[in-house]
Amino acid sequence: MTKKITEEIKYLNVDELKPFEEHPFKVRIDEEMDELVESIKENGLVSPIIARPHKDGGYEIISGHRRVKACEILQLKQAPVIVKDIDDDTAVILVVDSNLNRENILPSEKAFAYQMKLEAIKRKAGRPTKDNVCQIGTDLIGIRSDELVAENTDDSARQVQRYIRLTNLIDPLLTMVDEKQIAMTAAVELSYLGSKEQAQVMDVIDAEATAPSIAQATKIHNFSKEGKLSPAVIESIMQEEKSLKRKVTISEDKINRYFPKNYTKEQIEETVLRLIKGWYKKRHQSHER
Repeated sequence: MTKKITEEIKYLNVDELKPFEEHPFKVRIDEEMDELVESIKENGLVSPIIARPHKDGGYEIISGHRRVKACEILQLKQAPVIVKDIDDDTAVILVVDSNLNRENILPSEKAFAYQMKLEAIKRKAGRPTKDNVCQIGTDLIGIRSDELVAENTDDSARQVQRYIRLTNLIDPLLTMVDEKQIAMTAAVELSYLGSKEQAQVMDVIDAEATAPSIAQATKIHNFSKEGKLSPAVIESIMQEEKSLKRKVTISEDKINRYFPKNYTKEQIEETVLRLIKGWYKKRHQSHER
């Protein structure tokens, strides 16, 4: 009978734990963090941090950035840590995989996480052959690297490619994607523009107070490919009437600031609808006078 080998858990000083370099996932102080802090306060840190020795001393966090932040908020001196001696590319893959199971992940977080994992997989696999003309690349055993990135996720290899395209967006456009003001497919079309052209699109978005539809973004992309895109062309396209129904999306951060933390999603929706109905009724009463 073989003896089961378990990884050793060490108790390390929290101030020795350093964030992973270029960590693609944001550590937000939000309701989820409040719940995590409360859970650790009541039950302790049940799941240990995973880290590796840092080149400058201390330890680099592989998995557990949010848990470490919660420990800092609680002013805990030590935390349970499993220390792994792993190379950079293996560390990147573990960092990404350990965070993709979170509930609320922004498109920008997924984009840079998938890009990091893809590059790590390709480095571990080696350079593709000259016969490999695939944009994403193929590893040494003939499996596409984007398919390896998509393993153990809810996204297909094609969707992984779309997310990675978002890393080519300028920050204001990427923020709009995160805030669901620009559709994913439209954002992918805009990602093929140069940064100067994207800035021109952003100027028109600000001026027109509207984001391009998928059809408009595709048209903008096509004009760019033909070398015919200009601010005037962008403005003309953006002023075209959208064939899709109007869709209004308000980010959670903008909504949550006005409601108690114990309000459910249903209670918030009910309150918002009641206020809109009240506004609608008053507006029509004033028109009838």
